[in-house]
Parts: sequence; C-alpha cells; structure tokens
Amino acid sequence: MIAINNPQVNNSVLIALTLTAWSILSPVSIADTVQGSTNHTIKMSSFNLSSQKWQNRVLLVFAPSVDNHHYQQQMQLFNQYQNGFTDRDLVLVQVLATDKSYANRQPIDESSAANLRNRFGVDKENFRVILIGKDGGVKRQDTTPVQATAIFEQIDAMPMRQQEMQERGRN
Repeated sequence: MIAINNPQVNNSVLIALTLTAWSILSPVSIADTVQGSTNHTIKMSSFNLSSQKWQNRVLLVFAPSVDNHHYQQQMQLFNQYQNGFTDRDLVLVQVLATDKSYANRQPIDESSAANLRNRFGVDKENFRVILIGKDGGVKRQDTTPVQATAIFEQIDAMPMRQQEMQERGRN
C-alpha cells in the first residue's frame, strides 16, 4: 500500500494528472512534425474549432502577415490583457497568410489556418477579428483592430459568462 503523505508519490501523481489534463484541455493536438531549415524539429499542431465548443471562446485574428499594420496594432492591444483572456476561457488564434499561424502561442499547421479562412470567408490579404462563443456561434466581427476591453465587456454580458462568474465566485 502507498502512503498518502509520501511527497514523491504525490508529486508523481500531480505531474501525471497535470499532463493528462493539459493533453485533454489543450486547444491544439499534435498532428505532425516538420524539419525546419536549420535542422530543428518544429511541432506543428492542428486546430479544430469544433473541439472548442462548450469548452472555450475563440478569438480569431486574420491578417496577411506579421508585418500588417492592423495585425501589429491588434496584438499590441491584446498584449497586456493575458489574464483577461484566461479568465474568460478565451483562446487566441492568429491566422496569418504568409507567416506561421498560432493557437494560444502554439504553431498550427497551414491546413488548419486555410480551413479557418475558408470557413469564415476571409481572403489572405484581409484583416479581420472574429469572436466565437462557447456555443460555436459568431458573436462579433471587426475589420479594424478592436480594444480587448470591448471584447471582454461583450463576453461579460453573455448569459453563459454571467453564470461562470457566479460559479467561480462561489469557489
């Protein structure tokens, strides 16, 4: 029988549970690995919007490249609000036409980015911000950079978010 107060066992169990939870709750799944030009292996992941349903809200930011003025402005507006994203179960997905695309800072494969572009009808040269609710529905679309606080206010007014805030307030 294993002693419950054994710190080594508790740490092992905690690590195993953390890794299991991370793999289940992660917004991306490891799909493939590709060799980088400098012989580094880059893990590419697939991103499936339907896997987020009822788990996370998704904020899609479409842009031609990291050099796009609107994209740079948008990322600057989001940078200081990471806690707000986390508090609202909000996954940030950056879909770029000529650069790597990311879901919560993890690179996603080109086919996932192309699928998102096709699904929402966003051309490679266009900038767009789209908020997807936990129910999978489009809650807002913007063609110019938007303040993080405006997105947060809209989310906070949603009935599901109101319920989350009540439940989390009790815990």
